[in-house]
Amino acid sequence: MEIKNGIPVSPGIIISKCCLLEAEDFRIQHKVIETEQIEDEVERVEKAFKNAAEQVRELSSKYGSDDSGIRDIFAVHVGFLSDDSLIKRVSKRIREKSVCAEYAVSSVFKEISGTLSSSPDNYVRERVSDIYDIEKRLLRVLTKKECYDLGSINEECVVIANDLSPTQTASLNLDYVKGFATNAGGRTSHTAIVARSIGIPAIVALEDITSSAEDGDTIILDGYKGTVLIRPDSETLEEYRRYSDDTIAVEQQLQKTCDLPAETTDGVNVSLGGNIELPQEADIVASKGGDGVGLYRTEFLYLQSEKMPSEQEHYDAYMDVIRRLAGRPLVIRTMDLGADKMPSDGKFPTETNPVLGLRSIRYCLTTANLPLFRTQLRAILRASAEGDIKLMFPLITTVEEVRHAKMVVRDVMEDLADDGFDYDFNIKIGIMIETPSSALISAFLAKEVDFFSIGTNDLIQYTLAVDRANEKLASLYSPGQPAVIKLIKEVVRNAKKAGTEVCVCGEMASEPEFVPLLLGLGVRRLSVAAPRIPEIKLVIRALDIPTCEEVARRAGCLETRRSIVNYLRDTLMGIVPEVQ
Repeated sequence: MEIKNGIPVSPGIIISKCCLLEAEDFRIQHKVIETEQIEDEVERVEKAFKNAAEQVRELSSKYGSDDSGIRDIFAVHVGFLSDDSLIKRVSKRIREKSVCAEYAVSSVFKEISGTLSSSPDNYVRERVSDIYDIEKRLLRVLTKKECYDLGSINEECVVIANDLSPTQTASLNLDYVKGFATNAGGRTSHTAIVARSIGIPAIVALEDITSSAEDGDTIILDGYKGTVLIRPDSETLEEYRRYSDDTIAVEQQLQKTCDLPAETTDGVNVSLGGNIELPQEADIVASKGGDGVGLYRTEFLYLQSEKMPSEQEHYDAYMDVIRRLAGRPLVIRTMDLGADKMPSDGKFPTETNPVLGLRSIRYCLTTANLPLFRTQLRAILRASAEGDIKLMFPLITTVEEVRHAKMVVRDVMEDLADDGFDYDFNIKIGIMIETPSSALISAFLAKEVDFFSIGTNDLIQYTLAVDRANEKLASLYSPGQPAVIKLIKEVVRNAKKAGTEVCVCGEMASEPEFVPLLLGLGVRRLSVAAPRIPEIKLVIRALDIPTCEEVARRAGCLETRRSIVNYLRDTLMGIVPEVQ
């Protein structure tokens, strides 16, 4: 038996035979063409983009008709294939380098994927699979090469592949394909989103599973733990069959939880929202029983295009989310660009230490970038006339930053009124607490805003002076660190004194063992990864506040990360063993 560990992106346990897919290989030669052939090759490229876009539209009609999330992903691909600037870029490569259409497409897309791959931000890196998908589709059109039809699989199996594109994933025949596992991929990739949308168990980032598994091998795919077991022994098979039965029972329990309130056994209601990055993820929040979106990261608008988004593009995206939420509240965070999230227009400054540099709200409030900031604020405020929207600023470190940002908001409101646009004049304004600075002056900041949202991901990074992307420092990067817990306690205490709402929206809120601690510290609002909403709700419904307060008191007396995490896990095991 061989065991491989990756990233679970869609839950479920499957025991089936392996269907191993060979990697699709395009070997494009650097073919130099004659001058008189150049315009013919440009015409081939233009037709290829047009034909490829039509193919994706047909796929959307066939596979995306019942799922708006899949439709939206197909729409992104169609938009990319219809992008005049991209077509002109490939055509320019043909004219300037005198190369064939295939090589021009391959070289331009290699540059785009290289830029995305080098980003330290997972969200940006995970768009690479879309670029590969679009490139291969263009090359198939140009070379007249047929693609293996995954919809033709007619035996039950687990698909094992180097990678699956979003369009391939959407076309899987779910009557036979029961799950998939890939070498590549990430948690927020479009492939992962499609897998969750169609409900197929999936694990990605296994690195070399295609070298370990063979066609026909028995496979156990554990989409909860992110584990693939190849050629398991009889004892393991029997254990997983029992585990699968238990898991089905828990899944049924979680499904029932979706429609129930996030309320403790002693009647305390907890607002439980979801974090999203793409508009279609709002559907997951709604279907999982979330109370709304507690964190809408808007960076995708800047990262998916070679130009900065217009006011109308912002507005359309926000209205899309409002419609999907059907009356539920929406917290929109203004752009958090810089550090690990660089827009593709190349206008961000090069800095020695970008994590501590001109990023986020600092970038927005510089004179040169105020027009960009105002564009987003105009769109958010216009959308506020149509839905329950709150406005939130990221990476606040000083009172002056809050006052400056609020002044810009008031100025934008005046402009909108002059232009005849409606907006919510009383829109609630909040800030992210994600640095030790903002936590320590939270008593001052609480007087300036309507709500706090504690972003534990950055708070841990800045408090522990640890790079959260550095795997060698994983033990340091933990929400169980005593310093982090003490800062959260201070923020909640100061917010309560001022009557300011406080929410926790980082990954810490998505980890079940930390829920009793957060409730015990006084947190009554959580925003979690959307698929985790039922699980966190199940935990909340098993707790009472006095127990949570005792958990927080005891955890506050412990001196090390390990002792705190072990205590919290043991406590949860005694209360809700089924979520372990």
